[in-house]
Amino acid sequence: MDISPRVLRYFVAVAEELHFGRAATRLYISQPSLSHQIRKLEETLGTPLFVRSSRRVQLTAAGRTLVREAPKALTALEQAVQLTRLAGSGIATTIRLGYTPVANFDTLTVLLDALQEDHPDFTIDAREVFSAEIPERICAGDLDIGLALSPQPIDGVGGEILREEPVSALLSTRHRLAAAPAIPLTALRDETLLLFPRRLAPTYYDGIVAACHEAGFSPEICAFEAPPVNAMLARLSSGREVGLAPASFAEHAAKASTRVTLRDVVDPSIVAELSVLWPANDPSPAIASVLATARRCAERNGWLRSPLT
Repeated sequence: MDISPRVLRYFVAVAEELHFGRAATRLYISQPSLSHQIRKLEETLGTPLFVRSSRRVQLTAAGRTLVREAPKALTALEQAVQLTRLAGSGIATTIRLGYTPVANFDTLTVLLDALQEDHPDFTIDAREVFSAEIPERICAGDLDIGLALSPQPIDGVGGEILREEPVSALLSTRHRLAAAPAIPLTALRDETLLLFPRRLAPTYYDGIVAACHEAGFSPEICAFEAPPVNAMLARLSSGREVGLAPASFAEHAAKASTRVTLRDVVDPSIVAELSVLWPANDPSPAIASVLATARRCAERNGWLRSPLT
């Protein structure tokens, strides 16, 4: 059955005016042409839509049904056209953003606020995902953008560092080092370090281990699974371990417990690098727009030691 949107619009105009002359004027076509189009529509449907007389035009039962349904069909068609054009231009209505738990506080909040300001037409579907999983999920098409802690390179995924920050120590207020204004890495020689499991952020984990080796000792490490903040605080409250985490994450974690305090770690070689990732072969303007906003956030908030190029 071939019924064009144009003919449906003609029908709606006549149904609203209940007068072929006025409807024709409104549609900027001749009345005979309009009448012909409506007759063809009735023939196609196999039922009259109007009762015509010399004095007035009335809708039939079938006409009343179509006048309810035609606007719905036209609206659905217009939405389909708009979504298709947006998809073709690369401007997606939804951006699926995967973020590592350590970005859940300062970085993610700032980025989401900036995206709302720059692109109020975007819907951001933000999902917490461990860093090691983000590149693979981007490759699989499950994510459009990722925020990952020191991610490992993977074919098909583009990336650049969005934020560089020192690693801070979280420890019980009863810990022997709690009174120190800052903690040298060498002071942690005899401590058990609480870290994310290596499989969740291998490069970050290996960087801390390498820094400890450089400082002259092999660290004793206890990994915790999840959820990151609650698990870390519960363990640290006992006073037997020292947690190491990116400074922004550690700061927010320390505020969540009166039994845990935050101290700087004095070792410039330990740097937590949060990267933004995207599908390398995706030319979507939507993804490019999100990346541009992320870069502006980095520059505006001084997240990088060196500006992005």
